[in-house]
Amino acid sequence: MKVLLLLLLAFLLPPGANADEIIGGQESIPHSRPYMAFLEIEKHGFKYQCGGFLIRRDFVMTAAHCAGDSIKVSLGVHNIKKKESTWQILNVKHQIPHPEYDPRRILNDIMLLKLEEKVNLTLAVGPVPIASERNPIDHGKVCRATGWGRTGVIAPGSDTLQEVKLRLMDPVNCKHYPSFDKKRQLCVGNPKKIQSAYKGDSGGPLICSGVARGIVSYGRHDALPPAVFTRISYYRRWINQILKSN
Repeated sequence: MKVLLLLLLAFLLPPGANADEIIGGQESIPHSRPYMAFLEIEKHGFKYQCGGFLIRRDFVMTAAHCAGDSIKVSLGVHNIKKKESTWQILNVKHQIPHPEYDPRRILNDIMLLKLEEKVNLTLAVGPVPIASERNPIDHGKVCRATGWGRTGVIAPGSDTLQEVKLRLMDPVNCKHYPSFDKKRQLCVGNPKKIQSAYKGDSGGPLICSGVARGIVSYGRHDALPPAVFTRISYYRRWINQILKSN
């Protein structure tokens, strides 16, 4: 259990740390991922960062372990240190983690954030489609993760949005994670390549053919792939219920 908590913490950016990048990726073309959200979280007096993604004008999806006392969402962002006219900054009105989120086993690691107001849709800000129940995805598919997390275990990096291509692996490749559940989670990243999401990338999306299929959840403390992503399609009924009632 202690190991799982360390793995989870490896995907949160710790207090006082700089915002770095994805490992083994490259800088995104500015504003080419208009769904990306930068989350600034305050919890017990400390500040953290996570990623997230816009799924409706007033809703952002992220990981449940990114919950805090308050969350500020920035959209239309490329460089988090250089404010542009594209930025839209909103507070979160309601944090809605999955009711069965289990922080000890890191299961059902998904959360919806209801924004205080609807965003303005622009070339730099817009929602991404999310996976449906009826179209499961098979391993072998190459997808893309995006975020402002670190470029290495101790490596510094820029403050710009990064992205990396990652392969969906056969679930057997994640058997070393004690609580891995192939129905609720995706096993992501070729173990033969040094490419992965890492600190600060939690809550960001895994995009496959233009559709959000997964959410960055946790991985190894040394950042070696594969990592575990929440499988969005498993939660569509719950997601639909929340969106319909809000």
